[in-house]
Amino acid sequence: MPDWIEGKVIEKKAWTDTLYSLRIRAAIPSFRAGQFVRIALDVDGEFVARPYSLVNSPGEPDLEIFFNIVPQGPLTPKLAALQQDDVIKVADKPYGFLTIEEIPEARHLWMLATGTGVGPFISILKSEQPWQKFEKIVLVYSVRTASELAYMEVITGVRERYQQQLSFVPLVTREVTEGTLNKRVTAALESGELEQQAGVEISADDSHVMMCGNSAMISDVTELLLSRNMRKHLRREPGHITTEKYH
Repeated sequence: MPDWIEGKVIEKKAWTDTLYSLRIRAAIPSFRAGQFVRIALDVDGEFVARPYSLVNSPGEPDLEIFFNIVPQGPLTPKLAALQQDDVIKVADKPYGFLTIEEIPEARHLWMLATGTGVGPFISILKSEQPWQKFEKIVLVYSVRTASELAYMEVITGVRERYQQQLSFVPLVTREVTEGTLNKRVTAALESGELEQQAGVEISADDSHVMMCGNSAMISDVTELLLSRNMRKHLRREPGHITTEKYH
């Protein structure tokens, strides 16, 4: 079991009515970009903890989490109600294998995210390692409405810095928005539009695919990739598909 560290809320941002991020000052040990920590509050006398990916890169001083409110959930409404200087509990041990260190050699790295699943990829993109390891990185970011495309300022900054290496493919599924694909990740992959927009093909020969977000997306895309002779990545058996398990 982890020990718990007292953290302080430094800033809260409401991206939409249901999407929030918190910056938290807490002295946790070093972590790898893409990992997650457990966050906890005392809710009506019960200690409630949940895992959240870190959006900040390891070199940044404050922790940052990105989450959506689950209306009947015990924790997220309370997190969204926190204000600057409120106290929050943070586990002292980061976890997770959705990191560059865990990925075998490949020319191209694909990051497929839905909703708040973009969080760990923002952390990775802000670090130096992926740009030294891969020729091309593709960030695929799917949301329901354009207003839910968070961290666009960060993504734009990364694109400006790594113009030749980064391809960004946003998808908005419930409305037509200029500059985005109006379909789900699975449909865009099946139609070929995803790879056409990225300018890179997904293949077992030179690609590795990381996924975070909706479990149905991860399951459906995994099946499509398996049909391309790609396989799930394990430490004992290197493969092409990496996903995160928070529990």
